[in-house]
Amino acid sequence: MRTEYSSIPATAGPTHTEPNQVGVSFSGHRAAVFESGGHTVERDIPPGSVFVTGPDPISWTHIREHTEAMEIYPDLGLLASLADGPPALRPAAATRDGTVLAIASILKRVHTTGCDLSDVAASTLAHRIAEHILDNHAGRTGRSRPGRLDRRTVDRVASFVDAELSGELTLDRLAAVATLSPFHFARAFKATTGLAPHQFVMSRRIERARTLLIASRDSVVDIAHAVGLSNVSHFRRVFRGHTGVLPGEVRKIGPSARPARRAIVRP
Repeated sequence: MRTEYSSIPATAGPTHTEPNQVGVSFSGHRAAVFESGGHTVERDIPPGSVFVTGPDPISWTHIREHTEAMEIYPDLGLLASLADGPPALRPAAATRDGTVLAIASILKRVHTTGCDLSDVAASTLAHRIAEHILDNHAGRTGRSRPGRLDRRTVDRVASFVDAELSGELTLDRLAAVATLSPFHFARAFKATTGLAPHQFVMSRRIERARTLLIASRDSVVDIAHAVGLSNVSHFRRVFRGHTGVLPGEVRKIGPSARPARRAIVRP
């Protein structure tokens, strides 16, 4: 699969998303205008929204805010081999998909920090996203996956996490949302998304913090508290581990400091 991370300032011109991709808009947008398949759409895009393109690309014509996004282009040969034939991705705009969000968060960290995925880790992610796309965005049905969570459960947990970022998020609370024991939930969540529950929570906290740093004038201390991290030294350390920069540097260098970059990950 090919992945592309983009950080684009609000002043940039129109951009395009290629066909046959599934991706995440980490940044939120108000009244964004885009066109696909001959149709022009204007709508709000909440942070963490997932877009799926089928045979038609998406042209982004009017975006008011800076954009931070991850595009994942799965290996079409792998999809065909798993589906016993060429699959057709079903387009979706600004939908919720917690599994895609989690996998995109892993890949984003690879891009922004320069860390590498091992061959096994890359292959595992490529197969995980391919199976998920086939089951949820290409019409394949009837596949039972023991030890994994269904999409609705993951999405319910992801929504709960985003709503409760400023408070205490424990394994017990997340497991209760999934109606599972903490032990079984933790194993199934990681098997489904590639992230342990605490890793997913932290990735969402860092995403929210980055948005607040760019969009508000609140202090780093206040933002750390707003995302549930009262230890500011720990917040700075974790933020740098996820983004490659310290919180204060985000404001100094601006959202466009890291240009669009591309990486190839093969199954």
